[in-house]
Amino acid sequence: MTVGTSFRAAYDDVLATAWPAATTPSDLPTPYGTTRVNSHGPEDAPPLVLLAGGGATSTVWYAQAAHLGRTHRVHAVDLVGEPGRSVAGQRPVRTADDLTAWLDAVLDGLAADRTALCGHSYGAWIALRYALHAPRRVTRLVLVDPTQCFAGFRPGYLLRALPMLLRPDARRTRAFLAWETGGAALDPAWLRLRCEAARFPSARPVTGRRPAAEALRGFDVPTLILLAGNSRVHDPARVAAEAARLLPRAETSTIPGATHHTLPLHGPEAAEVNRRMAGFLAAG
Repeated sequence: MTVGTSFRAAYDDVLATAWPAATTPSDLPTPYGTTRVNSHGPEDAPPLVLLAGGGATSTVWYAQAAHLGRTHRVHAVDLVGEPGRSVAGQRPVRTADDLTAWLDAVLDGLAADRTALCGHSYGAWIALRYALHAPRRVTRLVLVDPTQCFAGFRPGYLLRALPMLLRPDARRTRAFLAWETGGAALDPAWLRLRCEAARFPSARPVTGRRPAAEALRGFDVPTLILLAGNSRVHDPARVAAEAARLLPRAETSTIPGATHHTLPLHGPEAAEVNRRMAGFLAAG
């Protein structure tokens, strides 16, 4: 099989084996291309939009779709320009403002005037920026081990990631994930897809500075921050302290034993993520 067909086969395998049977895929037109969304849960339930980390694809949220889909219409989104089934259009996503405009169009396509919004890692950075951009559209915000929101990366993490970023392939991806997760047993079908994603033709991800302190201090959307206790990406204690200092309505919890890349899908940690997210969303 070619790279494209092998990636699609791995993607479809995760949906078939890990996602709930009633999951519905859809392709939404936006000014930046077509966006794939995998949805599960009652169609008349409150919406919950999930944004994955870089390279992970929307399929990484299978444990949350099954659990939170009992009370919400869960929409897991493939980021345009990242590995997944979204297709970039002629208008590229080049800036953070493009990302928020793209997500505006996605929510419009879902008819989600107001939604709970959740992101992991890079997806959390996008989610926070979007909530700062359009707070009236976000009912509740969940940030799962967010990167570049409240603190920077550990230099050691970036050094470890560098070979995979410069010359991505399946071997480097597996080795990197094994190092960061301490050898945790990740779902085999998803791990295969994650390795296929290393060969996926994608644009350089849009990045930017951390949100300004002034903007965060004026942010009024109820926010849950879930941190990986053993994250090698950043210092979770520093992230928690900065979030507490800057966000007036933030609740921060640390998940013991979790690493950045075991979240949100690894069995023991996923159950705790689901429990805390469900309680937070129910409170709204």
